[in-house]
Amino acid sequence: MITDNDSTHDESTERALGNHPAAPHRALSPLTNAEAAHLVRLSLEAAAERSLPAGYDGIANLRLHPTSTAFPTSGGTGLAADLGVASDPDEAVSMVAGLSNLARIVAGERRDRWPQVVGEHFDQLASTLRHGPPPLPADPRRELYQRLTPSNLVQTSWTSHAPEFVPGLLSVPATYTDGTITMYFDPSDLGMTWTEAEQAGLHNLRGLTDTVEYAEHDGTTVAVLSGSVFTASRALVLDTVLRESLRVENPQYGVLAAMPVRGLLLVHVITSLRVIPALGMMLNLAGRAHATEPGPLSPWVYLVTPEGRWHPAIRQPEEGRPPGLSPALLALAHQLGRLE
Repeated sequence: MITDNDSTHDESTERALGNHPAAPHRALSPLTNAEAAHLVRLSLEAAAERSLPAGYDGIANLRLHPTSTAFPTSGGTGLAADLGVASDPDEAVSMVAGLSNLARIVAGERRDRWPQVVGEHFDQLASTLRHGPPPLPADPRRELYQRLTPSNLVQTSWTSHAPEFVPGLLSVPATYTDGTITMYFDPSDLGMTWTEAEQAGLHNLRGLTDTVEYAEHDGTTVAVLSGSVFTASRALVLDTVLRESLRVENPQYGVLAAMPVRGLLLVHVITSLRVIPALGMMLNLAGRAHATEPGPLSPWVYLVTPEGRWHPAIRQPEEGRPPGLSPALLALAHQLGRLE
């Protein structure tokens, strides 16, 4: 464990990360242990330079102790988890800053760029802590976007109204201002009911556009959509995505869909038994993105019926039984097989 007093001590950092520098570091995937140790050192130094003395907990988090003169205590928070910051219930003056997303960001950069990327990250974090979350939107009906967020990153006391879209993912009204996403678990702060905020968020989500590319293998095609931090959340308005981005109206057999990370949505329009190799492609693409890219949501693939119902595409592994097609997808495969 690295304490506040030895935050730049290499030996302690290496011990916290393990004894195999070339191996991937589980908590800071996809970095190796040596790379993770370097990121931790850079983060501790950047935090200290911004009056945020910190210690590393060994499992992907810095425990920050903001100095009272630089960061006066302020009440309330609507800050989303994108900066990886959460209050520590055990210590009033301590905060926990996650490094998982930062690890995924620097993994795509040259090593000599890491200090700049880390510095910019902590500049944004320090600014948010100093000034608080962005001001309430002046016109929430135009500025809200419904957003998917992992339920395990949100305090349970905040989620009484937030519906679960698929297991483990909540749908929450949010805004995006100067690189910071703010989620509103209590839209009464905006003078709105939950239903009003959700309707506004879905309406504005439909107005976004996607960048569409295609992954192809042996005659099987998967649409790869990107373009914004709300791209995966566009799964909430999948009918609009199909119609406007993929030029598909009412697919007869439904689609496969996956939301591995916040900026990525994968879709395969089902027309034949090619759905089976498409499932394999999507599990590979979704799993890789979920493990390495910023803003992980879910590694799973879903079958979306023509009526818009979402079902798991694969059966989860159980003791003594390997994973396989889910009952819903298996039934569809039998139906498609009879047609060929």
